[in-house]
Amino acid sequence: MFVWSKLSSSKWADAWEERFAGNPALNLVITSVPGSKTIRVEIYAEKKKEVTVIHREWGGSVRELKNRNWAALSCEPLPVIQVRGKLVVCSARTVAQIRLAKSEHPDREIIAIPADMAFGTGHHATTATMLRMLADAAEPYKGKRWTMADLGCGSGILAIAAMKLGAAKVWGCDFDPKAVLVSKENGVRNDTPKIRFTEIDVLEWEPKEQWDIVAANIFSDILEAAFPQIVRAVKPGGMLMASGILKSQANVCLAVATANGICWERIVTKGKWVSACGVRALSQAH
Repeated sequence: MFVWSKLSSSKWADAWEERFAGNPALNLVITSVPGSKTIRVEIYAEKKKEVTVIHREWGGSVRELKNRNWAALSCEPLPVIQVRGKLVVCSARTVAQIRLAKSEHPDREIIAIPADMAFGTGHHATTATMLRMLADAAEPYKGKRWTMADLGCGSGILAIAAMKLGAAKVWGCDFDPKAVLVSKENGVRNDTPKIRFTEIDVLEWEPKEQWDIVAANIFSDILEAAFPQIVRAVKPGGMLMASGILKSQANVCLAVATANGICWERIVTKGKWVSACGVRALSQAH
């Protein structure tokens, strides 16, 4: 395992994520410290040539990791995320750390997501917005049975949040088998082992059932191509939440879902990223 690292201004965090998006051979980790304007950007790869190319273009440094758990290298704890007074997302890893988080936030549901392989800790604008949208969408279902599907589950954070918010059945999927493995581990870590995580490419997926809430935190080009089947997975009258969309691509991307029966009710822009939630038309029953 090899790692390229570089210090950068925190204002460029989204730009770094955008720059290395879509390459399954590269695992991006961005570490920030509360109150600091500097972040550490790291790229982990199996082959040295993959990080050498980055080093040649962007400077920084390259080193080899031997016999180490590189997914746990970051020692600086990430700041907790408060979600609508209901959830607290933290980077606790051990049972003792999770117990401490629960004692510090006794009136909140705790979601512990260590910063493993940059699969989603909730700190990126897209995930943070989706968490808040999910908490809002779950509110009308209090006391009722509801279901949720998380497409592009990453770390499993949205699926776990849905279960903590009261969902009776949750399913998550990702095209990356490592993400599926991390999601399963986080499901156990957060006492939500009943969530089913599977390896699926949404571009080749044909939904077999429908869900009250479907979350798709995927890049816009994938969303555009997959929106027809994604919308079919939403129950008529159910909600679709989409994110991972660059602002410059949002109008075209969201229009595809509109053409397939989604009425967008809320669109949130944070930096370069757009997230949206909307309802599937009741008349679209198939």
